[in-house]
Amino acid sequence: MPLIRTPNVPDPDGFYEELINAQRELTDEQVELMNAKLILVLANQVGDRATLSEALSLARPRS
Repeated sequence: MPLIRTPNVPDPDGFYEELINAQRELTDEQVELMNAKLILVLANQVGDRATLSEALSLARPRS
């Protein structure tokens, strides 16, 4: 399953607002924990190991 690299979320601004609202009033540590959990939940939903490896490679900062 190749990564989708074009916008694919309906109402991306609404999703961004929902994400920000979900993190409102959390400490930085709680936000980091929430983000880590969200990544794992979404990785489980994707399920394809090759796709997840490609996503990790794309997300990692280049030096």
